[in-house]
Amino acid sequence: MSPTTPDDRRRQSERRRTYRRRRLAAAGVLAGVGLAVWAAVAATSGGRDASAAAGTATTTVPSPAPAPAPASPAARVRVAVVGDIVMGSPPYGLPPDGGASFFRPVRGMLDGDVVLGNLEGTFATTGGSKCAPGSTSCFAFRTPPSYARWLKRAGFTVMNLANNHAFDFGSAGEAETVRALDGAGLLHMGRPGEVAKQQVGGVRVALLGFAPYRWANSLTDIPAARRLVAQATRQADIVIVMIHAGAEGSDKIHLRPGPETFLGEPRGDSMAFARAVVDAGADLVVGSGPHVMRGMQFRHGRLIAYSMGNFAGYKVFSLRGNSSTSGVLQVTLGADGRFVSGRIVPTQLVGAGTPAPGGAGMSLVASLSREDFGATGARVAADGTIRPPA
Repeated sequence: MSPTTPDDRRRQSERRRTYRRRRLAAAGVLAGVGLAVWAAVAATSGGRDASAAAGTATTTVPSPAPAPAPASPAARVRVAVVGDIVMGSPPYGLPPDGGASFFRPVRGMLDGDVVLGNLEGTFATTGGSKCAPGSTSCFAFRTPPSYARWLKRAGFTVMNLANNHAFDFGSAGEAETVRALDGAGLLHMGRPGEVAKQQVGGVRVALLGFAPYRWANSLTDIPAARRLVAQATRQADIVIVMIHAGAEGSDKIHLRPGPETFLGEPRGDSMAFARAVVDAGADLVVGSGPHVMRGMQFRHGRLIAYSMGNFAGYKVFSLRGNSSTSGVLQVTLGADGRFVSGRIVPTQLVGAGTPAPGGAGMSLVASLSREDFGATGARVAADGTIRPPA
């Protein structure tokens, strides 16, 4: 046997490190991240209600297994994303029939391998409210934990917990929310260091949520966000980021460079953050938080949708002006994360704040994308089709 040279030893060391990384990925361990959620959800070709979904979602770490085969370059992942969701909350009110029909009018729109929404509140019966007794300017939302199953039946696979209402009832309320989501077979993301991972055929999808609060991955610490996203790119084929950012109100549809605030609270710099995480490897960035839809732009061929507005808010959201306009963002990504196609399916809040088809979401986003982002803005056709800038 020939003696080994320094180059030989370096190559052997690199091979060992590569093998270890693959084992960690297969075991569901995100090296260097404090809290990781790794789960597999098998993709189905049609709707994803509780009785039809193939596969399971779990937060347990599986035993080490051989590294999965690389995804086929021809593989596609269909993603559907919506904005803020509150299915009702005492004392404001709860929907009839225990929430069973809440999503019925829009279930066909929530069609994808990965279906993501922002859970604007808690599934909790415990914990102390952040609001002082009798307060008329503070809002704390808690929906019965049993309602989590209606999200699953509607088609959701992942819920974002990085927002200002996730801690409305403290750590006890947050923990009960996580248990409710786990019990319903839903993945969750957004707590500090937390990454959800969904397996779609041979494609590994990592999902991260960010917000400007201590109970979430930090939206205001952009270098830390870049590191977390870069780490996720080394463990997944596709990385999806959701942000909860920006000032609130029916007049906050336009996005300008720089930080935003609401009632004196820092709400992050959406543009700087989104561009930074795309540069770090994110393949799709979608926002919520302003309670209105905002424009979309492309960066390095990756789509950034700054806010999808209010998808559902039973008796808790203002429905004036643009606040009742929303939509489902449907995007198809290649196995390498590249944008293949996209469209906006318009929805609106009706009655007491339940989701329904229709509304002006397509035309609103089309005009905002042109006005706010110019040459980098997404081109939204009259039928909702999204195309990159020429």
